[in-house]
Amino acid sequence: MEATIPLQEVDLSSGLNHAETIQTVIASMDADNTAVVNQTGDTWKFRYGTVEVIVNITGEEPSDMFTVLAKVLSYPVKDEARMMRFLLEKNAADTFEARYAIQNDSVLVLSTRSVQDLYPSEISRVIAIVASIADDIDEYLLEEFGTAT
Repeated sequence: MEATIPLQEVDLSSGLNHAETIQTVIASMDADNTAVVNQTGDTWKFRYGTVEVIVNITGEEPSDMFTVLAKVLSYPVKDEARMMRFLLEKNAADTFEARYAIQNDSVLVLSTRSVQDLYPSEISRVIAIVASIADDIDEYLLEEFGTAT
C-alpha cells in the first residue's frame, strides 16, 4: 500500500458516497485506532481482533468494485486436502455474502461485488461479516492446518 493517512470519522447525517460510508463503518469497528487509508482514498486497512482487514473500492461507477478481505492462513499448510474440504463446507454453510479463497499462497475470507445499488447497510454488513468470520477462524486454521514441516 502507498503512503497512508489517518482515518477520519465522517458525519453519518450527510449524504455519503461509498468511500465515506466505508470510512465511517471502519471507524466504528476499529477499537484500537489502527485504520489507515492510502493516499488515493480507495483502500483501507484496519485490525479487527487478530486479523488485518483490507477494504477496497475502485470507484463510484456502477461497474466499479467493492472488495473486503482478510488473510486467515499462509501456505505451506498441513493436510491440504482436508483443509480444502473444510473450507468448501464452510463456504456452503457459514459465510453469508463472504467466501473462503486462496490467492498468492494465502487463505482469505473475501467478499466482492459491484458498487451498483450498493447501500450503506450492505457496506456495513459485508465489512462486519468478513472481519468477524476471519477473526473467528484464523487461530483455528493456524492450529489445525498451519505451517507444514
